[in-house]
Amino acid sequence: MKKTLTVLTAALVITLTGCRAPKDIAYMQGWNDAEVHATLNVNSIKAQPDDKLSIAVNTDNPVLSESLNLPTFSHRIGQEQYRNSNMMTIASQSQNMSLYTVDADGNINFPLLGELHIVGMTRSQIASYITEQLENKNIAKNPVVIVEWANVGVTIAGEVLQPGRYAVTRDAMTLPEAIGMAGDLTIQGLRTNILVVRQEGDKTVSYRVDLTDGESIQNSPAYYVRQNDYIYVEPNSMKKRSATVNGNNVLSASFWVSIASLLTSIAVLVFK
Repeated sequence: MKKTLTVLTAALVITLTGCRAPKDIAYMQGWNDAEVHATLNVNSIKAQPDDKLSIAVNTDNPVLSESLNLPTFSHRIGQEQYRNSNMMTIASQSQNMSLYTVDADGNINFPLLGELHIVGMTRSQIASYITEQLENKNIAKNPVVIVEWANVGVTIAGEVLQPGRYAVTRDAMTLPEAIGMAGDLTIQGLRTNILVVRQEGDKTVSYRVDLTDGESIQNSPAYYVRQNDYIYVEPNSMKKRSATVNGNNVLSASFWVSIASLLTSIAVLVFK
């Protein structure tokens, strides 16, 4: 009889344990209300080979302005399939813009200036550099240079509501913000082990990020996303087990109640 009680007690403990609220669901744990946290250096998007940029130059001379801007052409939106509507708006506007592609050496060929080395520069740095070159060579005075990214995005896959490729429309975007564009993680997503795969020069590097740990994620090199990052959310243990027959039955309360009932019946028969 003692064995039967022991089995029933164990089943009850397992059932109650399974009902507890898991601690690996809430994001940014460890941060309190009104708590001040050190701000990391903002890691802005920088130009890389194969990036496409829209660069427009305006001056007080219409003829010169026309010479400094490439002829516009129709840009195929279908080349990049972005899930968020913001990118579709930008892509539609880009149909009337000239696009510069950064070559393998990090250069673009700009009208009247020739080859410009812009790899590793942010949008504002590129605009300032072109402005400086135009003024130093006495081509234009007080030009207005506007630089926009045309194909910068990240891919988000795995246990998110809407996996796909998403546009990075700002100079700096954090990993939680990028995941938010995909509709956030599903309840089956493993929040403690987000994988970020990134191309850095000629190497492919990977980072693991714990979204539930506020300090850990903020100190991660992957806190700010970069163009062409691949973000993967793997399924949690329960979702993985569901891929097999009866994979999660062993964790269910009904399973243990059935086991306890069976053992009780066996114990009664043995005692009789």
